Amino acid sequence: MDETTKTPASPSPAWSRRKFLGAASAAAAGVMIVPRHVVGATQRRKAPSDTLNIACVGVGGMGSSDTRGCRTENIVALCDVDDESVAKLLRNEELEPAEKAMYAKAAKYRDWRRLLEREKGIDAVTVSTPDHNHAVIAMGAIRLGKHVYVQKPLTHTIKEARLLAQAAREANVVTQMGNQGHAGEGARLVCEWIWAGAIGNVTEVHCWTNRPIWPQGAIDAPAEIPSVPSTLDWDVWLGPAPFRPYHPAYHPFKWRGLWDFGTGALGDMGAHIMDQPFWALKLKSPVSVQASSTVFSKDYAPAAEVVTYEFAAREGLPPLTLTWWDGGLMPPRPPELEQGRMVGDDGGGVLFRGDKGLLMCGTYGENPRLVPESRMQSFERPAKTIPRSAGIRLEWFEAIKKGAKSTTDFSYSGPLTETMLLANVAVRLKDKNMKLLWDGEKMEFTNLPEANELLHFPYRPGWSL
Repeated sequence: MDETTKTPASPSPAWSRRKFLGAASAAAAGVMIVPRHVVGATQRRKAPSDTLNIACVGVGGMGSSDTRGCRTENIVALCDVDDESVAKLLRNEELEPAEKAMYAKAAKYRDWRRLLEREKGIDAVTVSTPDHNHAVIAMGAIRLGKHVYVQKPLTHTIKEARLLAQAAREANVVTQMGNQGHAGEGARLVCEWIWAGAIGNVTEVHCWTNRPIWPQGAIDAPAEIPSVPSTLDWDVWLGPAPFRPYHPAYHPFKWRGLWDFGTGALGDMGAHIMDQPFWALKLKSPVSVQASSTVFSKDYAPAAEVVTYEFAAREGLPPLTLTWWDGGLMPPRPPELEQGRMVGDDGGGVLFRGDKGLLMCGTYGENPRLVPESRMQSFERPAKTIPRSAGIRLEWFEAIKKGAKSTTDFSYSGPLTETMLLANVAVRLKDKNMKLLWDGEKMEFTNLPEANELLHFPYRPGWSL
């Protein structure tokens, strides 16, 4: 669809919702929301100060879920490089009439840059694109003072994660990464049980996933050059990535396995699975990372890998070794686990080993249990001390309206993303047969200077952060 024929967004109220929200974010205390009785108790709608103007960038795939997750607010603009993604969203038979009408009325864009130029009244932006475009879009929104929600992984490179977290802090905007398990009950229980000493001092963690479920490994990029579909803006899809001709092997969905566009299995699922130990064990930057993997190519990440991180002692907690497994590789089965019992769940899981026992959970932190089950049955659960969440996106909306911080704000998700992406550097340099030593504060590898060249990649001409 052409931006010149877009449907105009609804005009902003004269009293400026944007100014109200901006003042709220700057206030030291929480905001005062206009009571519903002020606008009429019989009206079945939100007060103006209760409603955010949202622009959704990327509405296909996970972007469809993120867009629908914003339907409690006022979605004024939809942006996707592929017209078919917008059309598919509007064809969704699950849409309520009011929701469908809102999407139909929203301004339509292919290029997020034009959206940010023209839609002056938006309060917040969701970013649900392939990984390589996350940082440039989010940074563009942050520099305009917009609140930002970015799908996981937060960024494509380590340097992008560092710069995005800094920019969000300086702009004082409310941010959130879309790792939905962080908002779940299981993630909170894992933290509360570990903090209560249920398994003692944790010194070993194993994380694993069933991914990848897309092509990657020792394969090369396709050589043929088909025509670009008329519905697709391939130049904007590429964004800052090095130019290569369009091919359906990349869009839609299959881009995750390519170094230029995705972050592999760990980048896809690490934000969900490594999140639990990162939160519960108060992790920041590791001091080292080392990897082994199956064969891969210059275009694609490996089909399976094992990555070991070492973390120093912190906040009274002992040093820790965390090992990541994917592509069908699994950690050793703990002898304490009952025969016939699954390790984690179908998608993966986390195993925490402390000096007083084991704790295991599934993907997204679901169904945490002490191991063996006899310990779970005798376990006296501690009080719930972490506020519960209504959901990852609803939590973001509430934080914006109250001038607060979400639980996976970029100050948290930035370091988590950096840690995850260190694995891709270690994998690509595995032939060096060495443990890479990492100085998180300086953002550099100290024993292999060439590894620092992989902290970022040169953007295509015309693109910048």
